[in-house]
Amino acid sequence: MQIILLERVEKLGGIGDVVTVKDGFARNFLLPNKKALRANESNRKVFEANRERIEADNATRRTEAQAEAKTLDGVSVTLIRQASNTGQLYGSVAVRDLVEALVAEDHKVNKAQIVLGKPIKAIGLYDVKVALHPEVAVTVKVNVARSPEEAEMQAQGVDVMAAMFEQDTAGFTEDFDPNAEPGELPRDEAAAGDAASTEASDEESAPQG
Repeated sequence: MQIILLERVEKLGGIGDVVTVKDGFARNFLLPNKKALRANESNRKVFEANRERIEADNATRRTEAQAEAKTLDGVSVTLIRQASNTGQLYGSVAVRDLVEALVAEDHKVNKAQIVLGKPIKAIGLYDVKVALHPEVAVTVKVNVARSPEEAEMQAQGVDVMAAMFEQDTAGFTEDFDPNAEPGELPRDEAAAGDAASTEASDEESAPQG
């Protein structure tokens, strides 16, 4: 389907461009969201008659978005969630959760502006794009952790899961005797075994009362 863009659409074009897109994309997204018009003769005349106003409205929205971007760019939000020992969340962090977290800090965002390819399902730090306007986007940091202390560690660059794994395995060491043949016990264990055998033999050979 050929359409006339009413605003800039990433990877398609800018205001007034006539482009060809898949019918489903046009019907399900571009047309109902007033991002485009069908490219027929009557719509071309309507667009040209209103081009100046459309471009002026776009410029106003872009200016407002640029002002909001200055307060939002580089912002970090922390979400505390329950998770397993492997860091997998019991549930997930979705667009709605991010909007609520940002709005709680007085940022003007809505669900349509959060660009999240798929829900967040594990603890960690994530960069999430926020498209405030077709021509203005910023990145916010999302810190998903099981506790405020864990979130602080992640914010400082600590890999929480790697640190936990190292802590769990730190107490496990294997005795090593460099002189032992393959399959032999280390000297300390062999000596303990010999002592136990000697003690058992002594008990067996002792006179019975």
